[in-house]
Parts: sequence; C-alpha cells; structure tokens
Amino acid sequence: MLFGPLSTSLAPQVKSSRTLLKWITPIANWYANASGYRKLGFKYDDLLCEENPEVQRALSRLTPREAYDRAYRLKRASQASVVHAPLPKEQWTQPSEDIRYLKPHVLEVMKEEAERKMWDTVAVERK
Repeated sequence: MLFGPLSTSLAPQVKSSRTLLKWITPIANWYANASGYRKLGFKYDDLLCEENPEVQRALSRLTPREAYDRAYRLKRASQASVVHAPLPKEQWTQPSEDIRYLKPHVLEVMKEEAERKMWDTVAVERK
C-alpha cells in the first residue's frame, strides 16, 4: 500500500458532485500555489519519492524527452534553491502544464507487481 500522492484519492467523488467541486476547487488551487513547488518549476509528479521501487521502475519507462524535461526541472530548481530565490514568474509551472506524467507509469508497475505476486503464489495441482 502506498501513502502520499499515489494513495487512495477522493478526487473522483469530488469531481462527481458539482457543489462539492465548487467548494473544493478554490481550496485545492490555493493549496497547490501555497506549497511553492510551481514557483521552482516543478510538476507535481517531480515530488514523488524516488527511493520507492515502483517509482524507480516507472522513471525508467519515461520517454527520452520526458526524462530530459524532468532532469532539467530538477537542475533548474536545484539552482534556484542554491541562490535562495524562486524562478522568475514567467518560468513558474502553470496549473494547465502541471499534469500527472508519472502516475500512469507507477500504476502500471503496481499492477504488474500485483500480477507477478499472484502468479508466484499459484498452487499447481497434479491431476
């Protein structure tokens, strides 16, 4: 079971209710902006813990362009951290650009691992 950004989410239930979506969306936007990761040029999936084996395998499945973009964002944010200043406003990640590019790969790895465990524990019976 994973905790954090890849754990169970209430987003589908919130999105299905128009009233709840109207109330939660401003709070969610405020929280994303207050967390500050967009000011450093990160996308949400850049914050996933790389020590997790599923995330490691998912990172190896990124296209060369996605891997390059991720490395560039990490280096750029590292430089901004060294100078103790956020990036210029035009380099901040916009909410429309902040897509979950790594989560589908991680979920696929988790499904494969569950299937592997299932097949590894199959009891073979002789007829």
